[in-house]
Amino acid sequence: MGKLTRNMGLVVMSVVLLAVSLVMLAPFLIMVLTSFKTMGEIQSPTFSLFPKVWHFDNYAEALSRGDWLKYFYNSFVVTIITVVVSLVLNSMAGYSFARLRFPGRDILFFSVLIGIMVPAQTTMIPTFLMMKQFPLAGGNNLFGQDGIGFINSYTGLILPFIAGSFGIFLCRQFFLNFPRALDEASQIDGASKFRVFYQIYLPLSKPILATLAIFKTTSAWNDYMWPLIMTNTEGMRTVQLGLTIFRGETNVEWNLLMAATTLVVLPLVVLLLAAQKYFVQGIVTTGLKA
Repeated sequence: MGKLTRNMGLVVMSVVLLAVSLVMLAPFLIMVLTSFKTMGEIQSPTFSLFPKVWHFDNYAEALSRGDWLKYFYNSFVVTIITVVVSLVLNSMAGYSFARLRFPGRDILFFSVLIGIMVPAQTTMIPTFLMMKQFPLAGGNNLFGQDGIGFINSYTGLILPFIAGSFGIFLCRQFFLNFPRALDEASQIDGASKFRVFYQIYLPLSKPILATLAIFKTTSAWNDYMWPLIMTNTEGMRTVQLGLTIFRGETNVEWNLLMAATTLVVLPLVVLLLAAQKYFVQGIVTTGLKA
């Protein structure tokens, strides 16, 4: 009887998870199917999930609008550099807070937690002014005047996001799960703190680094507001800004917009499928140990 109840519970859970998955996949499915429709079908008063005629040429037309090679190049540069530098800085900071003892450690970590609580919108204007008035950058003098700083540059798009409170917190929680005996054995062997981090902890951190990489990649790739503020030329547009070319003052070319959006989303889908095993491990193994 107990086995039958357990099996019924698994069936019910599977059905519920399947239903939730379908609900979450529905917007993505509608987006893809809409990308093959004509504007007449989209604006028709009668809704049809599948297009009457599959217009694959929508993708070619969408890519012909704007310099999409440049948009993708810019997004890849910004995302890759942001993710790589973030993984290095966040993992080192998380290791320091979790495994090292130094004066003011708890106070510094508390300040990191405060950073998680502060909305990004409240720091956007101060961050912009810092990038614009950065000394000796973009024609600025030593006092950050007379130039444009890091505006309209890769540095301006990347620098504010190479580290983050959430990434430090995530790595710290992960490194807390390791036994203290691991550090003691390394000290007996005469290994330095950096060597312990690089040769012992870092190879064991694939799950949490993959998890953080997915979060950082999604954030950097999908960011719209910061590139909109920091760039003012066609050559520095990212893919999210490129999507705005399908929106006019009075109408939106939904079929072309959905086609371009499908192409923009594909790299994230590939990344998630490739790293899903490590992503699940990272979520499971990151405890809440204080």
